[in-house]
Amino acid sequence: MPLQVAAQYYSAFVCHTSGDYRGTEHVCRRLTQLLQGNRIRERFGLSALPAMWSRAYRARALAERGMFDEGDDQGQEAVRIAEAVDHQFSVVFACLSLAYVHSVRGELSQAARLLERALALCRDGNLPLYPPVVMASLGHVYAWSGRVGEGVSLLQQARTAHESAGMAWLQTMSLAQLGEAYLLADRLEDARASAEGALTLAGERGERGYEAWALRLLGEVASHHAHLDVETAEAHYDAAMALATELEMRPLVAHCHLGLGRLYRHIGDGAKAHQHLATATTMYREMGMTFWLEKARAALTSLS
Repeated sequence: MPLQVAAQYYSAFVCHTSGDYRGTEHVCRRLTQLLQGNRIRERFGLSALPAMWSRAYRARALAERGMFDEGDDQGQEAVRIAEAVDHQFSVVFACLSLAYVHSVRGELSQAARLLERALALCRDGNLPLYPPVVMASLGHVYAWSGRVGEGVSLLQQARTAHESAGMAWLQTMSLAQLGEAYLLADRLEDARASAEGALTLAGERGERGYEAWALRLLGEVASHHAHLDVETAEAHYDAAMALATELEMRPLVAHCHLGLGRLYRHIGDGAKAHQHLATATTMYREMGMTFWLEKARAALTSLS
């Protein structure tokens, strides 16, 4: 049993990191089925509770596919399991994963509360693995909540911590999040450098989901009005959308449609702009991504 649990514990991590989100769900369901009754409380010699881990990674995979209600259920159950055993290491990862569900959906205040709790637990419990990842996620949420300066500062601290610790776990995602915050701060060259760095790391490590996010960010940078490069923006958005479609990353596909719609609106191609913005609006509505739906609707209205 310990060997079966450990094998699936690490398989869930590898599937998710490689961008195989359906595979992640499948492995996590198998692991959950193994861990019934008193086994839910056992660690089997692993650093985190496997019963929490299976639900947390399933929540993250569901978020990438736009299945937020189910992802929220899994994330909340992960938090409950970790709290019941009072294992801080597991509580932090459960909060981090549930926050990711809220963050991708655009529920920023809920994500921030979970991440602030996770960061406090890291500091109180001397958990050196987590602070770079938690700081990056919290900085990303702050930046999108309008607290751009705080967000950039936290993300820069996270990058330094990642590098000084030589820690690769979620480093690519954190670097892409830093790039998004730089873009929100109109620091285009920094945003481009971060996005290119994330793309390079993702390619080297086989992190296909993070590669898709980095490609979309490069599209956002190239479509910025201050240094508009239509051809480059189109190429990056198209590459991101193709990869996201293959991996069934519906929120990211919707973001690419929104980006392309804004790009074509900016250059006066109303027909293409309307097509992409209408698609983004429909997808956001279907997934219940209200934060992003309002942005797509505003862009669509501006075409009238």
